[in-house]
Amino acid sequence: MTGDHQTLALVLFSVFVAVTLGITTWVSRSRRGSAEEFYAGGRLFSPMENGFAIAGDYMSAASFLGISGLIALYGYDGMLYSVGFLVAWLVVLLLVAELVRNCGRFTLADVVAARMAERPVRIAAGTSSVAVSVLYLVAQMVGAGSLVALLLGGTSEAARSWTVIGVGALMVIYVSLGGMRATTWIQIVKAVLLMAGTVALTVLVLFRFHGDVNSLLSTAAERSGHGTDFLAPGLRYGGDWTARLDFISLGLALVLGTAGLPHILSRFYTVPTARAARRSVVWSIGLIGSFYLMTIVLGFGAAALIGPDEVRASNAAGNTAVPLLALDLGGGAGSTGGTVLFAIVAAVAFATILAVVAGITLASSASVAHDLYASLRRKHAKQYSEVAVARVAAVVIGAAAIGLGLLASDLNVAFLVGLAFAVAASANLPVLLYSLFWRKFTTRGAVWAVYGGLIPAVLLVLVSPVVSGSPESLFPGVDFHLFPLQNPGVVSIPLGFLAGWVGTVTSTEPPDEARHAETEVRALTGAGAV
Repeated sequence: MTGDHQTLALVLFSVFVAVTLGITTWVSRSRRGSAEEFYAGGRLFSPMENGFAIAGDYMSAASFLGISGLIALYGYDGMLYSVGFLVAWLVVLLLVAELVRNCGRFTLADVVAARMAERPVRIAAGTSSVAVSVLYLVAQMVGAGSLVALLLGGTSEAARSWTVIGVGALMVIYVSLGGMRATTWIQIVKAVLLMAGTVALTVLVLFRFHGDVNSLLSTAAERSGHGTDFLAPGLRYGGDWTARLDFISLGLALVLGTAGLPHILSRFYTVPTARAARRSVVWSIGLIGSFYLMTIVLGFGAAALIGPDEVRASNAAGNTAVPLLALDLGGGAGSTGGTVLFAIVAAVAFATILAVVAGITLASSASVAHDLYASLRRKHAKQYSEVAVARVAAVVIGAAAIGLGLLASDLNVAFLVGLAFAVAASANLPVLLYSLFWRKFTTRGAVWAVYGGLIPAVLLVLVSPVVSGSPESLFPGVDFHLFPLQNPGVVSIPLGFLAGWVGTVTSTEPPDEARHAETEVRALTGAGAV
């Protein structure tokens, strides 16, 4: 990477950081005290604003860089990631968006605790939410360390470490000072930047091929070395039954996990009504759908113009396909256009990471303060406000994420993201759906559903080939793997639903019909919603 790339990228980084810190400072001067302001931004955002913020929260660096890279390397099979992430939003729209907004206040546990014994349910749901958030957060921090350092031209351990520390410090400032309002505006700014950058690159790719998509695909297939197989299923997941089952497992985790991600669910509370929550999801589907369609063009564009071999030589996982494509579209290495486009992609990637980690940190600090602290504090102990506890939790979680990001700098980021989705689908989705739709659901069923999905998901990954038993494992020198799949979703998701059912039918506690009826009316009509 040339000095021009680094200088321009640093200038753009600095501008983005200055703008977002300005937003945070402005927000922190007004209405700092209330929990509603800190957790939900005062519920004052319009559906369009919240739709942009949801899109900003969801479209991570893994989507922008990772999916395009996978398509550049594996063609059709890489494109299936785009489909999985997009289809997940239809599940959110149809099943949970409006109902969650009507039944809860700030967190997932609010929805479940509306008709259960609060203490055990809040502790279980809060623990699961923090686990999912931390996994997702560490993935983003690891990505920040390796990706931003690479884009700035520094691949040394020191450069990666300082990048992780810098991103962690910024996210703590955003969340602890600005709360949900600052986080939302940062996500809106990031969504606009990401969409603008992606649209520009997509137009340039199509312009290079004179708008002929067939020419783009045929050129990508020729340069891939696989011919027409590059455009057909099976290049990555077409091996033995284990590979195919792994793909089904990953697909289940991606499609079902989104509806259980705490930082996505918390976004539905930032709008004034359930109708606004539903319209927010429609806005976000439009933005996210168009974004993932464009990642397909960028992925095949990188395969056609750069070639999979050069992409793989730069980064084995394909994460640098989009920066390399930008460099080529702008005129190549050393050209002014290439330098500008490369720096813009670097800045957008940095903005993406900052916005996503801010949203995740806020959701996890809300779970600590609103669910765990509120449930575990003793009546006669000194009481601290939830907002004060949430701010402290943001600092602690930020510090933990920095530490884990430094320790896990060589771990596979895709594995961590996939695990976060699998845990969310295994632990959070069953208890959420049972609470909303099953009349006889009990407190024991709720607690068992959470732990019955959370514990198997984590244990199965620990004894999977991801951790040991292959050259790509976290510990390649040892072999204690017992589970053949890399993603546990196909086993742990049904276990979460099964545990919730078994816990309910074996419970001696009778279901509270009156509270269920009240929750059902509230969920469907919005009567009594906050």
